[in-house]
Amino acid sequence: MTTSADEAENIDATAAPQAEAVAEFDQQHSTLQRVQHFLHQIPAAVPLIVLVLSIIVFGLLLGSKFFSPFALTLILQQVAIVGITAAAQSLVILTAGIDLSVGAMMVFSSVLMGQFTFRYGIPAEIAIGLGLMAGTVMGVINGVLVAFMRLPPFIVTLGTWQIYLAANYLYSANETIRAQEIEEHAAALQFFGLSFRIGGAVFTYGVVLMLVLVFGLAYALRQTAWGRHVYAVGDDKDAAELSGVQTKRVLVSVYALSGLICALAGWVLIGRIGSVSPTSGQLANIEAITAVVIGGISLFGGRGSILGTLCGALIVGVFSLGLRMAGTDPQWTYLLIGMLIIVAVAIDQWIRKVSV
Repeated sequence: MTTSADEAENIDATAAPQAEAVAEFDQQHSTLQRVQHFLHQIPAAVPLIVLVLSIIVFGLLLGSKFFSPFALTLILQQVAIVGITAAAQSLVILTAGIDLSVGAMMVFSSVLMGQFTFRYGIPAEIAIGLGLMAGTVMGVINGVLVAFMRLPPFIVTLGTWQIYLAANYLYSANETIRAQEIEEHAAALQFFGLSFRIGGAVFTYGVVLMLVLVFGLAYALRQTAWGRHVYAVGDDKDAAELSGVQTKRVLVSVYALSGLICALAGWVLIGRIGSVSPTSGQLANIEAITAVVIGGISLFGGRGSILGTLCGALIVGVFSLGLRMAGTDPQWTYLLIGMLIIVAVAIDQWIRKVSV
């Protein structure tokens, strides 16, 4: 009996450290789980943290000139067009698609607004409305091909990108409508380039449109049935269809709204550069996708926040302005943004693996 008691005591003594080790592992695992759930529930958390840290770092390096109201609002002015096109891209990517034609739709819509006004003598307000309708129609074409023809979004929008771009050049004959002509005869085209001051901060109406659009879409995606259907289609289209979601209608509505938003971006583009140019916005596709990825929206669809996309666009703006004010080579901006893209995708993959 004594021997058995001693053995039991030794077993208990041996098991105690092992139990503590298991408990410690469970505690570490639960902490990792909590971090994962936090990032899953608040997709904009990572880009928001990166944005705040970026502002703090550049503020410490550059001092008061970076923290001035003018410099900070200048970032908003510079990212207004990117933020709007990225909002359009976000909607499509949330459905597990991608729209490579956002830049072409934006530029072609702006060209149509200008050409309708100056070639045909249509009042600028009506020409703007026709340009917005044209952008919506281009988006509907993308949506129908993806939803009803069941073609891959990448292939569809790669093709329509080329078509819309070619139509833009052919219709405009590479003609640029100068800023002076617009100011004299169609000032409404430059509306979103107008600015106003609040203290030392300078805002344009294009910035106001970007913020209203982003927060409006954020509300619609989180608080309406349509928004929940968008996430459901991106998360699992077949399951969404089985649960009663009209996936084809949702997809067409998303691409149509994307086209309308891109047309709005075209109107803002005219105000930003002052003229109507068929060659402007060449990097809009890449810049929009960059903002979406850095903003934490999953390229696999079904997860992310459009507020994160706004943070992603602002991060690019902060890096661009900060490095320019520091007098560094512009190539450093591309290097750092490229690194951020890879890190953002890696974080997305990590969240997916942990949540399984």
